[in-house]
Amino acid sequence: MNIAYIPVRGGSKSIPLKNIKIIAGKPLIYWAANAACECKEIDRVYVCTDNDAIASTVSSFPFPKLQVIGRSEESATDTASTELGMLEFAQTRVFTNLALIQATSPLITSLDLYNGFELLAHDGVDSVLSVVEQKRFIWKDSPGDFAVPLNYDFFHRPRRQDFDGLLVENGAFYITSRDALLRNQSRVSGNIKTVRMPPESYIELDEPGDWPIVEKLLIKRTLLDLPTIKMFLTDCDGTLTDAGMYYSSDGELLKKFNTRDGMGLRLLKEHGIITGIITSEDSKVVYKRAEKLGVDELMMGVMSKSVAISELCNKYGIDKCNVAYIGDDLNDVEAIAYVGLGISVNDAVEEAKNASDYVTCAPGGYGAVREAAYLILERAVCAENGKP
Repeated sequence: MNIAYIPVRGGSKSIPLKNIKIIAGKPLIYWAANAACECKEIDRVYVCTDNDAIASTVSSFPFPKLQVIGRSEESATDTASTELGMLEFAQTRVFTNLALIQATSPLITSLDLYNGFELLAHDGVDSVLSVVEQKRFIWKDSPGDFAVPLNYDFFHRPRRQDFDGLLVENGAFYITSRDALLRNQSRVSGNIKTVRMPPESYIELDEPGDWPIVEKLLIKRTLLDLPTIKMFLTDCDGTLTDAGMYYSSDGELLKKFNTRDGMGLRLLKEHGIITGIITSEDSKVVYKRAEKLGVDELMMGVMSKSVAISELCNKYGIDKCNVAYIGDDLNDVEAIAYVGLGISVNDAVEEAKNASDYVTCAPGGYGAVREAAYLILERAVCAENGKP
């Protein structure tokens, strides 16, 4: 049996609770867990944590292979080695091979892990680790405080295309057998092979400055997986509004909308994408807002939003896979799961987030719809220009 072991602590100091902080629409640990669960060579995936919030978040992921387990206080300290947690795990469970996966390397893919297990199956291979190739000239200070090169002769400086460079660990994953781990008490040992990952995977999320760089890379990868969106539908309360209920001195119901969201819907329409609002309420305020926005469809008093979406698909001859829907509450979950691109706002209920393909950084009523619109439009522009 091949298993994946993903250790995560709640005590990160540089970025508090970074393992469940949202990045590119998902909690950070989601990306590593998803890669492990999608790898057909891995039978079980264990996330090992000391934190209840992390455990709750991971337990909500829709991955049958995934299991959350605890870890000792000793193995979760700032000074504890990763090997300590691995050994604790291996001493109480039976398996053949273990892939240590770092949650701080979200650019890992199931193919990377598959390639690792393929190498491990070769005769004479005891361990595998992930690396990136770097063609850099490495120096260090000598005992006399003068710098000396480590991997080239500066009198014969090689051209980049002629330079072998170095293989550098990117920390994404390590694979070894249970027997070797217990015998050598190390994540790798014996005869070691490497899996080369893309250069950008060298970045690990250890400092706040790493976050925007990796997020941009993840969003770019997410764009490649997006379906072509022909219709964009949104909930109203909690999505186009902040979910607040406001009343005038005369008892008139008021709602707070965001002009940025209005611009997002307008941009979608200008790009030929059908827009609409689907809401369970029946309100003159919503009618006036829809009229102002000029959306193509307004459906109020809706009991089943997925049924309403199906009706609109039939009306326009559009497959549900080419529909995006954004919502925030329990009555949106079915619709989010039904369409090709399900989106929830940042402050949505957990059930809606778990059903979503993308969770916005912005909360409802504060530009979340605009953010979703930009995501769709960026993918559309890339497709038009023939660029990934």
